[in-house]
Amino acid sequence: MSDQGPVSAPSPRALPRVIAVANQKGGVGKTTTAVNLAACLAESGYRTLLVDLDPQGNASTGLGIQVQTLQLSMYDVIMHEVGLAECVKTTEVPNLFIAPASLDLAGAEIELVPAFSREMRLRRAIEAVVDDYDFVLIDCPPSLGLLTVNGLAAAQEVLVPIQCEYYALEGLGQLLKNVELVRRSLNPTLELSTIVCVMYDARTKLADGVVQNVREYFGDKVCRTVVPRTVRLSEAPSFGQPIITFDPTSRGSIAYRELAKEVCGGAAARAR
Repeated sequence: MSDQGPVSAPSPRALPRVIAVANQKGGVGKTTTAVNLAACLAESGYRTLLVDLDPQGNASTGLGIQVQTLQLSMYDVIMHEVGLAECVKTTEVPNLFIAPASLDLAGAEIELVPAFSREMRLRRAIEAVVDDYDFVLIDCPPSLGLLTVNGLAAAQEVLVPIQCEYYALEGLGQLLKNVELVRRSLNPTLELSTIVCVMYDARTKLADGVVQNVREYFGDKVCRTVVPRTVRLSEAPSFGQPIITFDPTSRGSIAYRELAKEVCGGAAARAR
């Protein structure tokens, strides 16, 4: 481990922790959650690596990385077994590092099909560097393909953002089946640890109903913190910044800082 240890209350879970942020639906706040949770963990003193496994590269651009000029990216790590440490970039947030994606990663879904040990490539890459970090967050693509399987096979935990809208739970059953399949076949320690309700609009009764339904279904896996839908959260990525540097006092910053505390504390913190 790095000599820069945590400065906030220690997590009841052993560090390092590898967390896949996954939801096969697009537009549900997955990358927003991955970027801002990672930034808040780093702000709390935890060395945090964000692995951008989404070919769209939104997590990378959201942290100020120019993906068009990258010499090495997660494509090279997955397809050519380049060491993960070789493509890791620093960010403007102290303690926060990113392994960026590039558009080439889109072709990896097809190129991986005949590859040997295709589901375990990310796991091997992370194992080589994991002791350098307290948290590794993996931003999975909005699909259930081989890249997402690589993310689930490499992780200890799965965090699922759920938008507070009518179709929030639609398709989630298939994601849970895939998590269970990966757990049985590739990664026996994998667990669904955290559900986060995001894009909450307090003006609608529907949002409250969705949050209630999610809590009834998933119990103490659901975080107490609910992330609001705000313009500032939507604007921050276009400036290449997480919300805590773009607008440190905004509702989005407050929510993701609280979420980071819950992720560190786990179900015990949510039960209090």
